[in-house]
Amino acid sequence: MGEGRRPEAVAVADEDPHPEITLRQISAWSLAILAAVAAGFVLYAGREIMLPVVAAFVVGVMLGPAARRLEALHVPRPVVALLLVAGVTLIIALVILLIFPRVSELASGLPGMVASLKEKLHVFDGLIGAWRRFSSTIGEPPSADAVSIPLPGISWVPSTISILLPPITGFLFFLVVLLLVISEWPDLRRGMVMTFASRDSRLTVLKILNEIESGLANYLLIVTLINLGVGALAGVICALTGMPNAVGFGALAATLNFVPIIGPIAMFVVLLVVGVVAEPTFLLGLLPAAGFLLVITVEGQFLTPMIIGRHLELNALAVLLSLAFWTWLWGPMGAFLSSPILMVALILKQRLYVDEDR
Repeated sequence: MGEGRRPEAVAVADEDPHPEITLRQISAWSLAILAAVAAGFVLYAGREIMLPVVAAFVVGVMLGPAARRLEALHVPRPVVALLLVAGVTLIIALVILLIFPRVSELASGLPGMVASLKEKLHVFDGLIGAWRRFSSTIGEPPSADAVSIPLPGISWVPSTISILLPPITGFLFFLVVLLLVISEWPDLRRGMVMTFASRDSRLTVLKILNEIESGLANYLLIVTLINLGVGALAGVICALTGMPNAVGFGALAATLNFVPIIGPIAMFVVLLVVGVVAEPTFLLGLLPAAGFLLVITVEGQFLTPMIIGRHLELNALAVLLSLAFWTWLWGPMGAFLSSPILMVALILKQRLYVDEDR
Protein backbone atom coordinates (compact mmCIF):
# COMPACT_ATOMS: atom_id res chain seq x y z
CA MET A 1 0.00 0.00 0.00
CA GLY A 2 1.69 3.13 -1.19
CA GLU A 3 2.06 6.09 1.07
CA GLY A 4 1.41 9.57 -0.27
CA ARG A 5 3.14 12.68 0.89
CA ARG A 6 3.42 12.92 4.61
CA PRO A 7 1.02 15.43 6.27
CA GLU A 8 3.96 17.18 7.94
CA ALA A 9 5.63 17.81 4.59
CA VAL A 10 2.38 19.12 3.09
CA ALA A 11 1.88 21.50 6.03
CA VAL A 12 5.44 22.81 5.80
CA ALA A 13 5.09 23.29 2.05
CA ASP A 14 1.82 25.19 2.51
CA GLU A 15 3.32 27.46 5.19
CA ASP A 16 6.34 28.49 3.12
CA PRO A 17 5.72 31.98 1.69
CA HIS A 18 6.08 32.36 -2.01
CA PRO A 19 9.11 34.54 -2.85
CA GLU A 20 7.10 36.63 -5.31
CA ILE A 21 4.41 37.39 -2.70
CA THR A 22 7.04 38.35 -0.13
CA LEU A 23 8.74 40.69 -2.58
CA ARG A 24 5.41 42.27 -3.46
CA GLN A 25 4.66 42.88 0.21
CA ILE A 26 8.09 44.38 0.82
CA SER A 27 7.70 46.59 -2.24
CA ALA A 28 4.25 47.75 -1.14
CA TRP A 29 5.44 48.59 2.38
CA SER A 30 8.50 50.38 1.01
CA LEU A 31 6.37 52.50 -1.30
CA ALA A 32 3.97 53.29 1.56
CA ILE A 33 6.84 54.38 3.81
CA LEU A 34 8.37 56.53 1.06
CA ALA A 35 4.98 58.10 0.35
CA ALA A 36 4.49 58.86 4.07
CA VAL A 37 7.96 60.44 4.31
CA ALA A 38 7.30 62.52 1.18
CA ALA A 39 3.90 63.63 2.48
CA GLY A 40 5.44 64.60 5.83
CA PHE A 41 8.14 66.62 4.07
CA VAL A 42 5.55 68.42 1.93
CA LEU A 43 3.40 69.19 4.99
CA TYR A 44 6.42 70.54 6.86
CA ALA A 45 7.92 72.51 3.97
CA GLY A 46 4.57 74.04 3.00
CA ARG A 47 3.28 74.61 6.53
CA GLU A 48 2.91 78.39 6.08
CA ILE A 49 0.31 77.79 3.35
CA MET A 50 -1.09 74.39 4.30
CA LEU A 51 -1.66 75.15 7.98
CA PRO A 52 -4.18 77.99 7.40
CA VAL A 53 -5.87 75.96 4.64
CA VAL A 54 -6.23 72.80 6.75
CA ALA A 55 -7.35 74.83 9.77
CA ALA A 56 -9.94 76.65 7.65
CA PHE A 57 -11.32 73.38 6.26
CA VAL A 58 -11.51 71.80 9.74
CA VAL A 59 -13.19 74.83 11.31
CA GLY A 60 -15.45 75.27 8.28
CA VAL A 61 -16.65 71.66 8.49
CA MET A 62 -17.14 72.07 12.25
CA LEU A 63 -19.40 75.05 11.57
CA GLY A 64 -21.34 73.17 8.88
CA PRO A 65 -24.38 72.33 11.09
CA ALA A 66 -24.60 75.96 12.26
CA ALA A 67 -24.50 77.11 8.64
CA ARG A 68 -27.34 74.73 7.72
CA ARG A 69 -29.47 76.01 10.61
CA LEU A 70 -29.00 79.58 9.46
CA GLU A 71 -29.84 78.53 5.89
CA ALA A 72 -33.04 76.93 7.20
CA LEU A 73 -34.01 80.42 8.36
CA HIS A 74 -33.76 81.54 4.69
CA VAL A 75 -30.44 83.32 5.16
CA PRO A 76 -28.38 83.26 1.93
CA ARG A 77 -25.27 81.11 2.06
CA PRO A 78 -22.78 83.99 1.44
CA VAL A 79 -24.40 85.96 4.29
CA VAL A 80 -24.17 82.85 6.49
CA ALA A 81 -20.46 82.57 5.73
CA LEU A 82 -19.92 86.26 6.55
CA LEU A 83 -21.81 85.92 9.85
CA LEU A 84 -19.91 82.83 10.95
CA VAL A 85 -16.49 84.22 10.00
CA ALA A 86 -17.35 87.49 11.75
CA GLY A 87 -18.39 85.50 14.82
CA VAL A 88 -15.11 83.56 14.85
CA THR A 89 -13.16 86.81 14.45
CA LEU A 90 -15.10 88.53 17.24
CA ILE A 91 -14.54 85.62 19.61
CA ILE A 92 -10.80 85.67 18.93
CA ALA A 93 -10.71 89.47 19.28
CA LEU A 94 -12.62 89.28 22.57
CA VAL A 95 -10.17 86.74 23.97
CA ILE A 96 -7.24 88.94 22.90
CA LEU A 97 -8.85 92.01 24.51
CA LEU A 98 -9.33 90.09 27.74
CA ILE A 99 -5.75 88.81 27.76
CA PHE A 100 -3.74 91.68 26.29
CA PRO A 101 -4.26 94.25 29.11
CA ARG A 102 -2.89 91.80 31.63
CA VAL A 103 0.11 90.99 29.43
CA SER A 104 0.81 94.71 28.95
CA GLU A 105 0.51 95.31 32.68
CA LEU A 106 2.93 92.49 33.42
CA ALA A 107 5.42 93.82 30.86
CA SER A 108 5.30 97.38 32.20
CA GLY A 109 5.68 96.19 35.80
CA LEU A 110 8.56 93.84 35.04
CA PRO A 111 11.23 95.64 37.16
CA GLY A 112 8.96 95.76 40.21
CA MET A 113 7.97 92.15 39.69
CA VAL A 114 11.62 91.09 39.60
CA ALA A 115 12.30 92.90 42.87
CA SER A 116 9.21 91.37 44.48
CA LEU A 117 10.19 87.93 43.25
CA LYS A 118 13.70 88.29 44.69
CA GLU A 119 12.22 89.21 48.07
CA LYS A 120 9.92 86.20 48.15
CA LEU A 121 12.63 83.82 47.04
CA HIS A 122 14.54 84.55 50.26
CA VAL A 123 12.66 81.56 51.65
CA PHE A 124 15.15 79.42 49.71
CA ASP A 125 18.23 81.16 51.18
CA GLY A 126 18.97 78.13 53.34
CA LEU A 127 18.89 75.75 50.38
CA ILE A 128 21.01 78.11 48.27
CA GLY A 129 23.57 78.44 51.08
CA ALA A 130 23.73 74.66 51.44
CA TRP A 131 24.23 74.29 47.71
CA ARG A 132 27.04 76.86 47.72
CA ARG A 133 28.76 75.05 50.60
CA PHE A 134 28.41 71.78 48.72
CA SER A 135 29.82 73.39 45.55
CA SER A 136 32.81 74.74 47.47
CA THR A 137 33.59 71.29 48.86
CA ILE A 138 33.89 69.81 45.36
CA GLY A 139 36.16 72.60 44.18
CA GLU A 140 33.72 74.96 42.43
CA PRO A 141 34.00 78.54 43.78
CA PRO A 142 30.62 80.05 44.60
CA SER A 143 29.48 82.83 42.33
CA ALA A 144 28.72 85.98 44.29
CA ASP A 145 27.88 88.12 41.30
CA ALA A 146 24.23 89.03 41.03
CA VAL A 147 22.49 88.24 37.80
CA SER A 148 21.59 91.46 36.03
CA ILE A 149 18.27 91.49 34.22
CA PRO A 150 18.33 93.89 31.28
CA LEU A 151 15.40 96.25 31.02
CA PRO A 152 13.47 96.29 27.77
CA GLY A 153 14.43 98.95 25.25
CA ILE A 154 13.31 100.14 21.85
CA SER A 155 15.51 97.68 19.98
CA TRP A 156 12.91 94.93 20.33
CA VAL A 157 10.42 96.66 18.00
CA PRO A 158 11.81 95.50 14.60
CA SER A 159 12.31 91.94 15.75
CA THR A 160 8.82 91.88 17.26
CA ILE A 161 7.30 93.10 14.00
CA SER A 162 9.19 90.44 12.04
CA ILE A 163 7.91 87.78 14.46
CA LEU A 164 4.28 88.96 14.50
CA LEU A 165 3.90 89.64 10.77
CA PRO A 166 3.78 85.98 9.57
CA PRO A 167 1.11 84.92 12.13
CA ILE A 168 -1.01 87.97 11.29
CA THR A 169 -0.86 87.33 7.54
CA GLY A 170 -1.50 83.63 8.15
CA PHE A 171 -4.55 84.48 10.26
CA LEU A 172 -5.94 86.78 7.56
CA PHE A 173 -5.37 84.03 4.97
CA PHE A 174 -7.16 81.60 7.29
CA LEU A 175 -10.18 83.92 7.51
CA VAL A 176 -10.37 84.27 3.72
CA VAL A 177 -10.15 80.51 3.17
CA LEU A 178 -12.68 79.90 5.96
CA LEU A 179 -15.12 82.31 4.29
CA LEU A 180 -14.76 80.48 0.99
CA VAL A 181 -15.03 77.03 2.58
CA ILE A 182 -18.27 77.88 4.41
CA SER A 183 -19.85 79.58 1.40
CA GLU A 184 -18.83 76.85 -1.06
CA TRP A 185 -19.17 73.79 1.18
CA PRO A 186 -22.47 72.49 -0.32
CA ASP A 187 -20.97 72.63 -3.82
CA LEU A 188 -17.77 70.98 -2.58
CA ARG A 189 -19.80 68.18 -0.99
CA ARG A 190 -21.79 67.68 -4.15
CA GLY A 191 -18.66 67.67 -6.29
CA MET A 192 -16.93 65.07 -4.10
CA VAL A 193 -19.99 62.82 -4.17
CA MET A 194 -20.55 63.14 -7.93
CA THR A 195 -16.90 62.38 -8.66
CA PHE A 196 -17.70 58.67 -8.40
CA ALA A 197 -19.72 56.88 -11.05
CA SER A 198 -21.41 54.05 -9.15
CA ARG A 199 -24.33 54.60 -6.80
CA ASP A 200 -22.68 52.60 -3.98
CA SER A 201 -19.51 54.69 -4.14
CA ARG A 202 -21.51 57.91 -4.04
CA LEU A 203 -23.48 56.65 -1.05
CA THR A 204 -20.26 55.71 0.73
CA VAL A 205 -18.73 59.15 0.14
CA LEU A 206 -21.92 60.84 1.31
CA LYS A 207 -21.95 58.79 4.52
CA ILE A 208 -18.28 59.58 5.14
CA LEU A 209 -18.86 63.33 4.66
CA ASN A 210 -21.90 63.28 6.96
CA GLU A 211 -19.99 61.41 9.67
CA ILE A 212 -17.01 63.75 9.42
CA GLU A 213 -19.22 66.82 9.63
CA SER A 214 -21.27 65.58 12.58
CA GLY A 215 -18.18 64.21 14.38
CA LEU A 216 -16.21 67.46 14.06
CA ALA A 217 -19.23 69.55 15.07
CA ASN A 218 -19.78 67.40 18.17
CA TYR A 219 -16.08 67.60 18.99
CA LEU A 220 -16.10 71.41 18.75
CA LEU A 221 -19.22 71.67 20.92
CA ILE A 222 -18.00 69.28 23.59
CA VAL A 223 -14.48 70.69 23.79
CA THR A 224 -15.77 74.28 23.84
CA LEU A 225 -18.13 73.54 26.73
CA ILE A 226 -15.38 71.76 28.67
CA ASN A 227 -12.90 74.57 28.09
CA LEU A 228 -15.43 77.21 29.09
CA GLY A 229 -15.92 75.29 32.33
CA VAL A 230 -12.16 75.12 32.88
CA GLY A 231 -11.86 78.86 32.21
CA ALA A 232 -14.70 79.68 34.60
CA LEU A 233 -13.15 77.57 37.36
CA ALA A 234 -9.73 79.12 36.74
CA GLY A 235 -11.28 82.59 37.01
CA VAL A 236 -13.02 81.64 40.27
CA ILE A 237 -9.75 80.29 41.68
CA CYS A 238 -7.93 83.50 40.72
CA ALA A 239 -10.69 85.62 42.31
CA LEU A 240 -10.74 83.61 45.54
CA THR A 241 -6.95 83.74 45.89
CA GLY A 242 -6.80 87.50 45.27
CA MET A 243 -5.19 87.36 41.81
CA PRO A 244 -5.63 90.52 39.70
CA ASN A 245 -7.75 90.38 36.53
CA ALA A 246 -9.38 87.04 37.27
CA VAL A 247 -11.59 87.31 34.15
CA GLY A 248 -8.54 87.70 31.91
CA PHE A 249 -6.83 84.68 33.42
CA GLY A 250 -10.04 82.67 33.04
CA ALA A 251 -10.22 83.59 29.35
CA LEU A 252 -6.57 82.69 28.92
CA ALA A 253 -7.13 79.30 30.59
CA ALA A 254 -10.13 78.53 28.35
CA THR A 255 -8.20 79.55 25.23
CA LEU A 256 -5.02 77.64 26.04
CA ASN A 257 -7.01 74.54 26.94
CA PHE A 258 -7.93 74.13 23.25
CA VAL A 259 -4.30 73.09 22.76
CA PRO A 260 -4.01 69.65 24.45
CA ILE A 261 -1.27 69.15 27.07
CA ILE A 262 0.79 72.16 25.95
CA GLY A 263 -1.92 74.72 26.78
CA PRO A 264 -2.63 73.57 30.36
CA ILE A 265 1.11 73.37 31.11
CA ALA A 266 1.62 76.93 29.84
CA MET A 267 -1.33 78.17 31.92
CA PHE A 268 0.03 76.44 35.02
CA VAL A 269 3.40 78.16 34.54
CA VAL A 270 1.70 81.55 34.05
CA LEU A 271 -0.36 81.18 37.22
CA LEU A 272 2.68 79.98 39.14
CA VAL A 273 4.87 82.94 38.15
CA VAL A 274 2.16 85.62 38.45
CA GLY A 275 0.85 84.14 41.69
CA VAL A 276 4.26 84.14 43.33
CA VAL A 277 4.80 87.76 42.26
CA ALA A 278 1.31 89.11 43.02
CA GLU A 279 0.55 87.39 46.33
CA PRO A 280 2.03 88.74 49.59
CA THR A 281 3.82 85.50 50.53
CA PHE A 282 5.46 82.72 48.55
CA LEU A 283 3.12 80.00 49.82
CA LEU A 284 0.00 82.02 49.02
CA GLY A 285 1.40 82.56 45.54
CA LEU A 286 1.35 78.81 44.97
CA LEU A 287 -2.40 78.50 45.61
CA PRO A 288 -3.69 79.66 42.16
CA ALA A 289 -1.38 77.29 40.31
CA ALA A 290 -2.21 74.45 42.74
CA GLY A 291 -5.95 75.00 42.33
CA PHE A 292 -5.65 75.10 38.55
CA LEU A 293 -3.54 71.93 38.62
CA LEU A 294 -6.32 70.18 40.54
CA VAL A 295 -8.94 71.37 38.03
CA ILE A 296 -6.92 70.41 34.99
CA THR A 297 -6.06 67.01 36.45
CA VAL A 298 -9.72 66.15 37.04
CA GLU A 299 -10.64 67.50 33.59
CA GLY A 300 -7.79 65.84 31.70
CA GLN A 301 -7.72 62.49 33.47
CA PHE A 302 -11.41 61.83 34.14
CA LEU A 303 -13.92 64.28 32.61
CA THR A 304 -12.65 64.78 29.07
CA PRO A 305 -11.64 61.11 28.42
CA MET A 306 -15.04 59.96 29.69
CA ILE A 307 -17.03 62.43 27.56
CA ILE A 308 -14.84 62.33 24.44
CA GLY A 309 -14.44 58.55 24.62
CA ARG A 310 -18.17 58.00 25.01
CA HIS A 311 -19.30 60.35 22.23
CA LEU A 312 -16.40 60.29 19.78
CA GLU A 313 -14.61 56.96 20.42
CA LEU A 314 -11.06 58.32 20.37
CA ASN A 315 -8.30 56.09 21.72
CA ALA A 316 -6.12 57.80 24.33
CA LEU A 317 -2.86 56.42 22.88
CA ALA A 318 -3.87 57.46 19.36
CA VAL A 319 -4.71 60.96 20.64
CA LEU A 320 -1.29 61.23 22.32
CA LEU A 321 0.62 60.03 19.25
CA SER A 322 -1.38 62.32 16.96
CA LEU A 323 -0.73 65.23 19.32
CA ALA A 324 3.01 64.55 19.36
CA PHE A 325 3.23 64.24 15.57
CA TRP A 326 1.18 67.29 14.59
CA THR A 327 2.75 69.45 17.32
CA TRP A 328 6.19 68.50 16.01
CA LEU A 329 5.07 69.21 12.45
CA TRP A 330 2.99 72.40 12.85
CA GLY A 331 3.52 73.67 16.40
CA PRO A 332 0.67 74.78 18.72
CA MET A 333 -1.86 75.05 15.89
CA GLY A 334 -0.98 71.51 14.90
CA ALA A 335 -1.73 70.46 18.47
CA PHE A 336 -5.19 72.03 18.17
CA LEU A 337 -5.81 70.23 14.86
CA SER A 338 -4.42 66.86 16.00
CA SER A 339 -7.65 65.44 17.43
CA PRO A 340 -9.90 66.58 14.53
CA ILE A 341 -7.43 65.16 11.98
CA LEU A 342 -7.28 61.91 13.95
CA MET A 343 -11.07 61.77 14.02
CA VAL A 344 -11.28 62.21 10.24
CA ALA A 345 -8.69 59.45 9.74
CA LEU A 346 -10.60 57.06 12.01
CA ILE A 347 -13.89 57.75 10.24
CA LEU A 348 -12.26 57.07 6.87
CA LYS A 349 -10.68 53.86 8.17
CA GLN A 350 -13.86 52.53 9.73
CA ARG A 351 -16.14 53.40 6.84
CA LEU A 352 -13.82 52.17 4.07
CA TYR A 353 -12.94 48.94 5.88
CA VAL A 354 -16.59 48.22 6.57
CA ASP A 355 -17.46 48.75 2.92
CA GLU A 356 -14.58 46.53 1.80
CA ASP A 357 -15.71 43.74 4.15
CA ARG A 358 -19.19 43.94 2.66
